Amino acid sequence: MDFWDVFWLLLIFIPLLLIWGFAIVDIFRRDDLSGWLKALWIVVVVLLPFLGTLIYLIFRQPGATPQERRAMDQASREFVEKYSPNDSAQQLKLLSDLHDRGKLTDTEFAEEKARVLDAARAHDAPAGAAGTLPTRSDQGPATGPTPAPGAPQTGPGGPPAGPGDLGGPAAPPASAGGAEPPRRPRGFGA
Repeated sequence: MDFWDVFWLLLIFIPLLLIWGFAIVDIFRRDDLSGWLKALWIVVVVLLPFLGTLIYLIFRQPGATPQERRAMDQASREFVEKYSPNDSAQQLKLLSDLHDRGKLTDTEFAEEKARVLDAARAHDAPAGAAGTLPTRSDQGPATGPTPAPGAPQTGPGGPPAGPGDLGGPAAPPASAGGAEPPRRPRGFGA
């Protein structure tokens, strides 16, 4: 065999044969084509191998079929379930390892660590504890003990505050996960 025989065989004929085979397999595999349409495409691709395959590939709908999408989604879910850490200690260890290897920045590490710890606290919290103080329907959310009768009810440098406001610095809001109990303002008990 000389150079041109090898060139035509390896770089032209075999790739075209593979594309032709792909087209035939793809026609049978697709579930969005009816039986008659599949038969028509097979006849076109088999009788006109080069031109029929080219026409099929041009008119073929792009993307995966719904069946392929479901299979890919299921495989992805199984992979995540199999290899993702299932408790907070393993997740924190994985985050620490990624941070040590430089794959996570300090801010990304802190955010993910807070997310994992909040999720662990929410999971470990009793079912009845939502992390908020009880509310009274006439006053809105309670922010602490109510002032004594006759005490001035003004906010810091502003107009008179609402009935439940202490007039001092507000307590920091609870975390987004709702697992952290509200903090009391300084000077109110232990």
